[in-house]
Amino acid sequence: MESPAAAAALRPEALTAAHRSSTEIVRRTPVFTSASLSDRLGGTIALKAECLQRTGSFKLRGALNKLRQIDPGRGVVAGSAGNHAQALAFAARHQGVACEVFMPAEAAISKLDAVREFGAVVHQGGESVDECIESARRRAGESGLVFVHPFDDLDVICGQAGVGIELVEQVENLRRVVVPIGGGGLVSGIGAALSHLRPEVEVIGVQAELCAPVAAVRSGRAPAPASAGQTIADGIAIKRPGATTLPLIERWVDEVVTVSEEEIGGAMTILLEGSKLVVEGAGAAALAALISNAVAPAGSGTTVAILSGGNVDVGLLAAIAAHQETRARRRARIFTSILDRPGSLAGLLAAVADAKANVLAVEHVRDGVDLDVRDTGVNLTIETHGREHLERVLGELRADGYVLTLG
Repeated sequence: MESPAAAAALRPEALTAAHRSSTEIVRRTPVFTSASLSDRLGGTIALKAECLQRTGSFKLRGALNKLRQIDPGRGVVAGSAGNHAQALAFAARHQGVACEVFMPAEAAISKLDAVREFGAVVHQGGESVDECIESARRRAGESGLVFVHPFDDLDVICGQAGVGIELVEQVENLRRVVVPIGGGGLVSGIGAALSHLRPEVEVIGVQAELCAPVAAVRSGRAPAPASAGQTIADGIAIKRPGATTLPLIERWVDEVVTVSEEEIGGAMTILLEGSKLVVEGAGAAALAALISNAVAPAGSGTTVAILSGGNVDVGLLAAIAAHQETRARRRARIFTSILDRPGSLAGLLAAVADAKANVLAVEHVRDGVDLDVRDTGVNLTIETHGREHLERVLGELRADGYVLTLG
């Protein structure tokens, strides 16, 4: 059960006031229904696109509410993998408040650049968000800056409740909400709002299985050591649940499940291709849980997946998309050998073209392979329409006499 302080801070009127006071800056993010996902999963599926929020995540809601509670003459400091840092830097600039943030050594370049563009001082180092939070606490003690925790703060949680308030207003037949969990600020805020406004709605939390301390605690296990670098869902790579948020999760969250890196990457790709939404790993975790059947859609009404953020490096997104294309056999690497004489490579490429596949890369391989002295090896990276097309391409090439090894 939540503490008296939490009960007072998260009372309905406080949540409503925080939400209303933020509307000048915070966007009311859209909810998209998805016919393709609904057909695939056997229930009505909708997506709450917090990835389209200012600064690219839901974090702005909590940061703004926290800044309203402090002396405007004091600066703020925080530790974050990026989304909280961006939100606090943006809110601090809007309020005319100095801001410093501590970010992990492996923080996404796009997030680092954004924080600096908002005018914050960035201190980069450490392996995890937890280390950065501790560094920020020390800096606050030394400097007089106000420490702003990314999730374990009642003012921050109160601000995040705006996501739940909007859901109630936007989705008439809301039955189940699937929410990514890092430290638990977002799911606690949504849980607080729904407990007052729609207590019958189920709240399901999702963590990356490589960093799932809340799931471990709820199952009676000790959280395994983890760092943000282990998972593409760096925004929810938190080593331990918050002292404030854990009791709120215990009260308001019906279940916590985990998803794999492959499932997260697959959800990111589906959102990019199907919904034209750029979503980071943490933001895609909720949809990953639905696609992997870790969470089933509600039997009636609408199930909403919260897409909590969209701040992902372009390079990582491209790598994930290429990996998923390879898994779907829309991209394949083939090794074969040809006679080392003019026209042989042209013949191979013509055979690929006749099979209606697209050549993305060609590499001659002469070293490290067992070939006849008159032959040369060739690695081809090709693009196809999927598994069936790839099988046809391979069949046609073999029929033309090529001996193939599929990478």
